[in-house]
Amino acid sequence: MRGIIEKFNGMKVIKWMIYAFFVLFLLLPLFSVFLVSFTGQPINLLGSLVNVDTLLSTMDKLKNANLDYYADMVARSGYLGALINSLQLSLFVSLIVILVCIPIAYGIARTKMPFKRTISALCIIPLIIPTFISAYAFIIMFGRAGWVTYIYQGLGGQDMLIDPYSMTGIVLVQVFFFFPYALWPMVAAFKVSDVSLEEASLNLGSKKYFTFLFITLPLALPGIISSALLIFTVSFSDFGTPIILAPKDLSLIVVEAYREIAGFFNWAGAAILTVVMVLVAAFFFWLQNLFVKGKNYGSVSGKPKAQKLSDNKKVNTVLSVYSLFIVSVPLLAMITVFLQSLATTWGLGPLPDGYTLENYTDVFSTSFDNIRNSIILAAGALVLSVVIATFISYFVVRENSSKLDFITTMPLVVPGIALGIALIQTFNTAPLQLTGTALILIVAYTIRRIPYMIRSTTSTMRMIKADIEEAAVNLGASRFTAAITIIGPLLMPGIAAGSILVFVTVIKETSISILMAPAEWAPMSLAIFQNILRGEYYTAAAMSVILVVIVLVLQSLANLISRKQSQ
Repeated sequence: MRGIIEKFNGMKVIKWMIYAFFVLFLLLPLFSVFLVSFTGQPINLLGSLVNVDTLLSTMDKLKNANLDYYADMVARSGYLGALINSLQLSLFVSLIVILVCIPIAYGIARTKMPFKRTISALCIIPLIIPTFISAYAFIIMFGRAGWVTYIYQGLGGQDMLIDPYSMTGIVLVQVFFFFPYALWPMVAAFKVSDVSLEEASLNLGSKKYFTFLFITLPLALPGIISSALLIFTVSFSDFGTPIILAPKDLSLIVVEAYREIAGFFNWAGAAILTVVMVLVAAFFFWLQNLFVKGKNYGSVSGKPKAQKLSDNKKVNTVLSVYSLFIVSVPLLAMITVFLQSLATTWGLGPLPDGYTLENYTDVFSTSFDNIRNSIILAAGALVLSVVIATFISYFVVRENSSKLDFITTMPLVVPGIALGIALIQTFNTAPLQLTGTALILIVAYTIRRIPYMIRSTTSTMRMIKADIEEAAVNLGASRFTAAITIIGPLLMPGIAAGSILVFVTVIKETSISILMAPAEWAPMSLAIFQNILRGEYYTAAAMSVILVVIVLVLQSLANLISRKQSQ
């Protein structure tokens, strides 16, 4: 009996509970949607386990499973066109982002260009602005009544400089607000390349541009390719930009999936699009990891030589001006939203017609519940993430649990709209009818963002020596007690940094909120989206500013904690 108790100790029970959580809320929903794509009808796998009638109904549906719905997708120009358009969009965005980032990354990593710190700081702005707010900002700037359009027409231009409601508008928003995801890996790639090869090329008489193209750039190629694949995945999964800017004649897979489930309750179409989104995102995520782990373009030349930053004034000035232009677009977008939030009215002109604080008063009087909901839901997801991630990091580091590590990485390859559809399908009926509740929202947020927490706690866990824990066990404490009383407090720096990252990303979450949040639990992101659709632009702008300020404060706190950890 004692042996059985020791075998099934507290840590073992917790490990199986974590497995059960991911099986129930991640693997089972995805598998259910996969089956629905063959049956065309909702399948209640959970209900089949507890109810005979439900089981018989499920078996009848599975007997009629076929590939007709996939054949219909290929035959229907709408679905296939949506997939092709999404792939083209992601390809254009990834290529343009790489071309945009190469000069900036090189300037930050290898030159003494002016305003380097300012440029680096401004690159944070796109990361803190939710994509649907950035899309909204482009409407204010480049729409028919936008201030950029006013200036363009004043200079003799016709109509609009850029139509934000087009593929071009979507591409530009994603380029200017996704480029930091590619920039910093590319900066790192330029920094770690061996400069001795470049010096050898220059000493042999090569021109600087020739050395850059055929020596410097190839050495940074792994980081560049990895960044391109990352941007492709981010662009393909983005829901906020297309749902605001995509015109009716431009079908994109994330928008079509949302419309199929939210507008038509077409389970077959939504399921097929979900499967396709997951497969595409997983494929490019796999490619990215392949290039990161499977390639090494470094040189074996002993101790690396210190890099000498270029002080060519002409080149550095050009790089600085170019970089400032790129980072100024997101900054102007945020300033535009801020001015809109203070405007009484803003017609076709460079500035609002008047200023007022009534828009903020309206937000706090009519939409305070949305702010409260966002904080409560984010806090719930945070608590759940902390508990789960703490134990996962223990199992991954101490017990080398590769299976658990793999399962907890899966949410990174599942687009938010796909996860939302899967959860709605699985928990829309008894015995776990959770759709439309705050609990399923918290679970969905947790599933989506827990990889960030796990990465933070795992890195901290690796720095905690096992002998500290072993000492407690040798003194009579159980593994569970040692983990709670010894490991837990030592993990606090990693937990603190990961907690803010989870809270920030949950506050900004768009796809899950728009698809799953009920009216009584509508967070700020959903309220802003609804205000934009209703044409209540000034209130939407005020709430957008409040959301960004919350994110900015939390992001600054995260940076402060990170700096203290590194000291």
